[in-house]
Amino acid sequence: MTAPTVKLLINGEFVESKTTQWRNVVNPATQEVLARVPFATPDEINAAVASAKTAFKTWRKTAIGARARIFLKYQQLIRENMAELAAILTAEQGKTLPDAEGDVFRGLEVVEHAAGIGNLQLGELANNVAGGVDTYTLLQPLGVCAGITPFNFPAMIPLWMFPMAIATGNTFILKPSEQDPMVTMRLCELALQAGIPAGVLNVVHGGEEVVNAICDHPDIKAISFVGSTKVGTHVYNRASLAGKRVQCMMGAKNHAIVMPDANKEQTLNAIAGASFGAAGQRCMALSVVVLVGEARQWVNDLADKAKTLKVNAGTEKGTDVGPLVSCAARDRVESLIERGVADGATLVLDGRKPLVPGFEQGNFVGPTIFDGVKPGMSIYDQEIFGPVLCLAGADTLDEAIELINSNPNGNGTAIFTQSGAAARKFQEDIDVGQVGINVPIPVPVPMFSFTGSRASKLGDLGPYGKQVVLFYTQTKTITARWFDDSTVSQGVNTTISLK
Repeated sequence: MTAPTVKLLINGEFVESKTTQWRNVVNPATQEVLARVPFATPDEINAAVASAKTAFKTWRKTAIGARARIFLKYQQLIRENMAELAAILTAEQGKTLPDAEGDVFRGLEVVEHAAGIGNLQLGELANNVAGGVDTYTLLQPLGVCAGITPFNFPAMIPLWMFPMAIATGNTFILKPSEQDPMVTMRLCELALQAGIPAGVLNVVHGGEEVVNAICDHPDIKAISFVGSTKVGTHVYNRASLAGKRVQCMMGAKNHAIVMPDANKEQTLNAIAGASFGAAGQRCMALSVVVLVGEARQWVNDLADKAKTLKVNAGTEKGTDVGPLVSCAARDRVESLIERGVADGATLVLDGRKPLVPGFEQGNFVGPTIFDGVKPGMSIYDQEIFGPVLCLAGADTLDEAIELINSNPNGNGTAIFTQSGAAARKFQEDIDVGQVGINVPIPVPVPMFSFTGSRASKLGDLGPYGKQVVLFYTQTKTITARWFDDSTVSQGVNTTISLK
C-alpha cells in the first residue's frame, strides 16, 4: 500500500507537489512509513510567497478585532481536536500521548495570547509635545514573514510563530520539519477552518535548499527559526545578509544546581522529568546537574529514580520515555555514550538497547546517567539531544555558577534550594536567559517572551510575548499639527525645534 503524500498549502489550497524529491515520514516506534513529504520546487516556493504578498495587501488592513476573532475560533478548534492532534504527533514524532498533548497545549496558549492582539499592538501618544503638536506611534506589519521549525515540537513551535505573525497583520510562509510535518498540517487545516483567508498562511516542505530559498527570497521580510546551532547560524547569517529581520533560537546545554538543602524528593522528580522526558529531545532539557557539597551523595538516588521510568512506545499507557525520532538520532546518542565512557566519565546507568516487547524495531534509548563529567568531554561539550544526564560536582555555589557561566550556551538553567539568599544570588549572578528556581527550566508562559541568550540565540527579540509583537511590526512615528482659520502664523522656522 502506497503511503499518502503530505500536501503543500498555497493560496488557501492544499496542493500536490510536482517535485521529484520525497522523504518518508516514519513512526519511530515501529519504522512504519506514515506518509511521504515533498521537497518543494523553486516554482512552488515562489508561488507561496507570491500568494502571501498578494494577500498582505488586504490582510494588513483587516480590522484588528476581526483578526482577534479568528484566533478565538482557532483556539476553540484546537481544544476540540486535541486528542486527534496528540495522536498524530505521537505517531510521527514518538512522544508519549500526555507529552504530545502538552506540546499542543503550550502552542495553544500562544494562540490564546494572539487573540488578545487588540491590547498587544497598541502604539503610544504624547499630546502637545509642542504648541498644538501631537506625536504618536503605529505598530505596522512588515509584510511576508517566514518560520522554520524543528522536529522536536511539531505543534508548539509552529504555533509560536504563525499566529502572532498573522495576528499582527503579516502573512506567513511556514516550513515545518520534514521529519514530522503531519500534525503541523492538521493545525494549518484548522487555521483555515477558523477563518484565516487564502494566502495569509502558506506551507512549503523541504530541506536545505528550501531553507536557503526562504533566506534569499527578496519578498520575505522576517524569519523566525528554532533548531540546531549549526543551521540557525547559517539561517541568521544568510538571511541577515539578504536584509531580513531574523530571530534564531538554537542549541543548548542546560544546567541545574542542586544545593544540599534542596527538598530531595521534589528535586529528584523534577530532574528525572526534565532530563528524560521527550527522550531528552528538548532544547530546554536538563542535561547537566551540578551537585554542590553534600548533594554529591545523591548520585545513586538519581539513578534509582531514573530506573523507575518506563521506556516504551508513546502510545502505550504509563510510558515515560518514548523513542528517539529516527534511527540516525538513536545511533548518534549511542555513539556519544560510547565517547563518554572513552573520555573517562563514570557510566552510572546505561540506557542503551532497552528491551521493548512488541516494538523491537523502535529507536529506543533508556535513561542514561554519567558521573564525573567535566568540560572537554564530548558528552559535556555537545548537545546530546537524548535521555542522557551528566552529573558534575562543585564545592560551593560560586564554583557552580562559574561553571555554568563558562559554557557558551545560555538557553536555560535552574537551582534547587530552600535558601532564599542562595536563589537570589543565583538569579543575579547567572548569565543565562531563562532561570528556574525549584522548578526545571521553564518555557515562559506567552505573556512573557522566550529569552535564551548567548550562543543559544541570535537576534535581539524572542518568540511570542511582547517581544515578538515588536519583531513582527515596524514602528512608525507621526508628528502632527492641525491648523484652522484662526491660527496665527508664526512665520518660517529654520531651526530643528518645534514651538
